[in-house]
Amino acid sequence: IFLAFPKGKVTAITGQNGAGKTTLAQILCGLAKQTRGHILIDGKKARAAVRRREIYYCGNDTSTQFFTASVAEELLLNTELTEESKDRARNLLKEFGLYEYRDAHPSALSGGQKQRVAIAGVLAMKPECIVLDEATAMLDPIGRSEVISTIERLNRDEGITVVLITHHMNEAEHADRVIVMNEGRVAMDGAPREVFAQVEKLKSIGLTVPDTVELLYELRGAGCDLPLTAITVDECADAIARCFGKSAKEDN
Repeated sequence: IFLAFPKGKVTAITGQNGAGKTTLAQILCGLAKQTRGHILIDGKKARAAVRRREIYYCGNDTSTQFFTASVAEELLLNTELTEESKDRARNLLKEFGLYEYRDAHPSALSGGQKQRVAIAGVLAMKPECIVLDEATAMLDPIGRSEVISTIERLNRDEGITVVLITHHMNEAEHADRVIVMNEGRVAMDGAPREVFAQVEKLKSIGLTVPDTVELLYELRGAGCDLPLTAITVDECADAIARCFGKSAKEDN
């Protein structure tokens, strides 16, 4: 099986627990060794890319991370102490809702706040590629939204390649591509609209779909002619309005 992650794109990987998502992420980052085949990044072996700080892994367990300085200093530990890096750290703290805690030690923060510090610390290093392994799992909806919005902005503005492993389908719907794993294999691979439109196949392997697609699917079951590819909130609302507007005209 050949699997490629295009540079500058956001690829979401989802699947049930035990599907192989974390194993794949760790292999990509050189943290685990594959039993066969090759992992290449820009034509080079993955471990070499990790050593050159081209790719970073960020998980969801802050208990394994050792914080030694204040929140602001943590973001600067592995960067050059330039005004540009200081500005970047300051902006990340603001975007992640952590600026008021900049002089505090991370040990005084909640688990979710520590996780945001860890993610911000990785982004402060300006990686070429970041692999987020359920990195937003500990965050509340607002925190997840802040982190995902920042990652999307950095992908858009700086071309950072993102591999996003997530159980939150509403996060995956914004990716350029979605990979669905099942029992250690790639079960589905395509654009979000293509993947999430296959509601019954996803449900058969124990997965959900974005809230918008679930609503459209339920309304289709009730007899409404609606496209399952209308995955954004605005698209979903427009599709429903058109459907019910058409039905009202037909009734008249």
